[in-house]
Amino acid sequence: MQNEEKMNIEESSGLQKLEGSIEHVIYSNEDNGYAICDMAVADDEIITVVGILPMIAAGDNIAVYGKWVHNPKYGRQFSVSNYERVMPADTASVLRYLASGAIKGIGPKTAQRIVEMFGEDTFDVIENHPDWLADVKGISRKMANEISERFREQAGMRSVMMFFRNYFGATLTVRIYKRWGSASVDIAKKNPYRLCNEIEGIGFEKADAMAAELGVVNDNIDRLMSGIRYVLSQNANQNGHTCLPRGKLCESAARLLEVDVQRADEAISLLLKNGSLRYTLSGDEQMIYDAHIYESEKYIASKLLQIDKMCLSVSLPDIDRFIEREEGRNGISYASLQKVAISDALRYGVMVLTGGPGTGKTTVVKALIHIFDSMGFDIALAAPTGRAAKRLSESTSMEAKTIHRLLEMNYDNSSTPVFNRNELDQLEENVIIVDEASMIDSMLMMALLKAIKPGARLIIIGDSDQLPSVGAGNVLRDIIDSDRFSVVRLNEIFRQAQKSLIVTNAHAINEGRYPTIDIKDNDFFFLRRESDRDIALTVADLYRNRLPKSYGEEIRTGIQVITPSRKGEAGSEHLNIILQSTLNPPSSGRREYKFRDVIFREGDRIMQTRNNYDINWFRDSDGKDGYGIFNGDIGIIKKIDHSNSCMEMLFDDKVVSYDFTLLEDIEHAYAITVHKSQGSEYPVVIMPMCSAAPMLLTRNLLYTAVTRAQKMVVLVGREEIMRTMVDNNRQSMRYTGLAARLSEKG
Repeated sequence: MQNEEKMNIEESSGLQKLEGSIEHVIYSNEDNGYAICDMAVADDEIITVVGILPMIAAGDNIAVYGKWVHNPKYGRQFSVSNYERVMPADTASVLRYLASGAIKGIGPKTAQRIVEMFGEDTFDVIENHPDWLADVKGISRKMANEISERFREQAGMRSVMMFFRNYFGATLTVRIYKRWGSASVDIAKKNPYRLCNEIEGIGFEKADAMAAELGVVNDNIDRLMSGIRYVLSQNANQNGHTCLPRGKLCESAARLLEVDVQRADEAISLLLKNGSLRYTLSGDEQMIYDAHIYESEKYIASKLLQIDKMCLSVSLPDIDRFIEREEGRNGISYASLQKVAISDALRYGVMVLTGGPGTGKTTVVKALIHIFDSMGFDIALAAPTGRAAKRLSESTSMEAKTIHRLLEMNYDNSSTPVFNRNELDQLEENVIIVDEASMIDSMLMMALLKAIKPGARLIIIGDSDQLPSVGAGNVLRDIIDSDRFSVVRLNEIFRQAQKSLIVTNAHAINEGRYPTIDIKDNDFFFLRRESDRDIALTVADLYRNRLPKSYGEEIRTGIQVITPSRKGEAGSEHLNIILQSTLNPPSSGRREYKFRDVIFREGDRIMQTRNNYDINWFRDSDGKDGYGIFNGDIGIIKKIDHSNSCMEMLFDDKVVSYDFTLLEDIEHAYAITVHKSQGSEYPVVIMPMCSAAPMLLTRNLLYTAVTRAQKMVVLVGREEIMRTMVDNNRQSMRYTGLAARLSEKG
């Protein structure tokens, strides 16, 4: 990209301070405080300031701290890192401030009357003696109180921004203020650990660093209790554990907090006593849960058993007639296990259908849809991700929704996601069919079950040999392992699928056999490369040149590189740099924006890395809009708008505008990890067989990657890495209690 089209930092040594008055607010986002303003500085020079400037208004006198940057369209701007308001000192400045409309309810004439009556004491009167304002012509007692409340709100925001600016960025400070208002400073000083417990984006480490500066000692009980909950949260988010043995939790917390194990154990006892933590027994060991995850497992177990018990069974003679009719209608004969699956779905309230690729799961689902429809049942199809739902729709010729959309996700007053379909407003459908269930974590399964009405059926479809959910829990495997419900595992590969090496090799991998890699004219290929550097370069060449040359340029849009690891020369982070420079290099026709150390460019392939429930999307095809872009969704950067500090992105058919402040949740997706690929399928998968941590070179990780491919798999690298993965049947153990709960209730 040419120099004039880049956002270049002109001065980089420290932050500058500028003082002035806001002349005009060009743009303001109330949710995150981002604003673009014209500001008058010395000699009445007008400059443009951009950044997090919450509750800013024309007339505000402020001091801003930041750096000069160059916008390719709008020129020189001052990028604000933090700011503080400078309250007017003389009557002329007070009048100008009030007359600007900075305080809602006070216009120029009212401002003139107030200043004429109270002079330099105006602000003190507004803040501390609002009843005096009622003596001003045109101001009622009610209006006086409202004016005072708005003024105190602004003053409170100023003090909050000043206090927290040394600890957090402006975005987090806005979140703190929106949660606790003017009381934010007092709350944080009294117990800094409430910040990580109640404010999204503030982790334990940030709160702990702030607490240390405030003089909080190591064995402060609030610190210990917050640290213990942090250990549980980290294990849930990173390792998928819903609980931990008390001994392990004590040891981990003591190491983190640098205190005695006994002191950590005392804090656990207090958390159990106040209900923040709960426990179950596994033999003589207490399994410690955070309360909300404990309740989710408890609810899942009881509701699954209730659904299974309350559903009315279809008689066996009727089932036989239904199966015979479907075979005649489709001109096929179902395999014996497919017949068992259809039968059990009609007999039981809960049925699990599992099996690898090519074993006929979709055939069973299509038969069930037709049978239930003929019985007059309403059917809902759902999957955890948009891509999985789209694939389910295409394979069944019936609309499938994401689970979030099926449950009509919305927000409460504090912007917390809630599901409108729940125990108070359950789904009308009699049959709920959920695909890719290995991806469903405990919290999402609880939400789904709350929305299923008594008497309805739940059919759970998934491949239990794939990686478990990213979120806490191992729901599909726990349901299977509980031995409480009908589970049908399809294992016959049908003749058509047998022609595909993708299918046969996937099953070979899953059974511990090495895949066939020496057939040249099929859909599964192996390119031998020794060094990770050569692997990375070959992957880029395949993506950019070799595959399009052999199969046509259109194949490039269907290629996905899937790696075992983020790190290393052939890890996703380094591959994304190489692939971006190869596939979407700098160009005068493509705008770009640097966020931290990452350059985003128009045309880049990107992925959302965190569920964002409140971002608005619009669909051109039907004019509909909605909310929510979720972890793992892949899109394209269509347009970068420096003037409005945002990007337009396209996720499948959804158009989304991303403020630059949201880019921390976006990363490049030319290459992704296997974990991020779950629930998706791609026409072509390229996978490096490269160096990685032993815990990542596992059989089920390779199996999951291979089963993401629809038409072609290309493995690139060392054959011994592939063999190591097949041989390594180590599966990460997850501490969960759902299987035990279901077995006990049985």
